[in-house]
Amino acid sequence: MVPMKVLGLTLDAENNAPILVLQQDGGSEILPIWIGASEALAISVALNGTRLDRPLTHETMFQAIRALDADIGAVDVIALRDGTYHAELEIVRGEKAVRVDCRPSDGVALAVRCDAPIRVAREVLAETSATRTARRGEDLVTSFLPEEPSEQVLGKLLPSLEPVSRYKM
Repeated sequence: MVPMKVLGLTLDAENNAPILVLQQDGGSEILPIWIGASEALAISVALNGTRLDRPLTHETMFQAIRALDADIGAVDVIALRDGTYHAELEIVRGEKAVRVDCRPSDGVALAVRCDAPIRVAREVLAETSATRTARRGEDLVTSFLPEEPSEQVLGKLLPSLEPVSRYKM
């Protein structure tokens, strides 16, 4: 497994879809993952230390894990199948660790709340790196660097959410 960190969030220029960009910790490998607006919001809130009057889903899950005297051990992106990334969330309580299937975006939304390690299988990086290189001849790290701070990405993302999901923060 390759240790990664959150490089940032950006928006796909073609369809305004949020992209979570992971970068190899201390390296140049990157992994862009297209995610949903709600997950982008949850990650951005945690990255920016934004305090909300009421908890979002990921904050509730994180607090529930902590209330059970458990911690998040790691988030591992383990596979890419049919264009979809698969991840596992490791939950640790004492000497026991369990792994739970999750979407990478949900795992990262939890990991950034407690600085848990984010890792990607070497095979996944190799497969996606080859695909990205074949599609583009540009410097991929530079092309996925967020051009705007996460707060600005969040500001553009909020209006695209369904009206029923908008509430005063």
